[in-house]
Amino acid sequence: MNSVFNQLRQNLGQIVIGQEAIVEGLLIALLAEGHVILEGVPGTAKTLLVKLMARLIEADFRRVQLTPDVLPADVLGTSIFDFKSGSFTLRKGPIFTQVLLADEINRTPPKTQAALLEAMEERQVTLDGNTLPLSPLFWTIATQNPLEFEGTYPLPEAQLDRFLFKLVVNYPASSAEKTMLTNALQGFEARELPQMELIPIITVEQVLQSRQLVRQVQVQETVIDYLLALVQASRQHPDLLLGASPRSAVGWLRAAQAQAWLDERDFVTPDDIKAIALPLLSHRLILKPEAQLDGTNLEQVIKNLLTRVAVPR
Repeated sequence: MNSVFNQLRQNLGQIVIGQEAIVEGLLIALLAEGHVILEGVPGTAKTLLVKLMARLIEADFRRVQLTPDVLPADVLGTSIFDFKSGSFTLRKGPIFTQVLLADEINRTPPKTQAALLEAMEERQVTLDGNTLPLSPLFWTIATQNPLEFEGTYPLPEAQLDRFLFKLVVNYPASSAEKTMLTNALQGFEARELPQMELIPIITVEQVLQSRQLVRQVQVQETVIDYLLALVQASRQHPDLLLGASPRSAVGWLRAAQAQAWLDERDFVTPDDIKAIALPLLSHRLILKPEAQLDGTNLEQVIKNLLTRVAVPR
């Protein structure tokens, strides 16, 4: 099964040029059952990557373009009165899918953002007092632009903590961008993705089976103690107002198992824990105001945590 994910990685990399680290982060999150925030400037293939990934795993895909006037019912659905039958009929919203792209999530009001909370955490939606299950695969990927803050609604800490990773999508390297231009000259058009004869590499059922295999990856007690020491150190760090939550510790463990499984190992190492620390912690930790005034940033704090906590031998 690992070889199939390696093929998936390669196919994604051939179309979304220069974003190998983002592809790797998405694969880990998919296997670890974790939702993702993709943060980056416009035009860096965030939407293309998600659409492509959904097609290659043969999953249902829905996209919600979030704006200030989007209501919770626009995402979850609502009951419509049928005059012929004299009864209400539930019209399901786009959240009833397998892969949901919440585009520009910080542009929609908190009430609509909160509509995603139950679905993300419990894979279910409550409408008119009825609880409706979502797909076992249900996976939310949200995008946001880090540059434009006018008319935006920053996600509260409670919702940020429900995302496993925040992956920062940077500009591709010059060589990768040249390849993109060459592909464009040869006729590649991202908007024509639905017409491309893309053959799915893996099925949703195989993804769910792979998730079960990931959970079987062994984690020694020394590695668990190391992870726990990092979490507790974040809560005691002098530059931090808010450290890592218990939810983040569980997500960190699952993501480390996924990292090991993708590397074709049946055990987790401290290096697996360290490798995913930045995308897992960067959206959860909050700097103290005095640390911000001193020019400290979260990446520096996370690297400091990794050097302060002793690695088990």
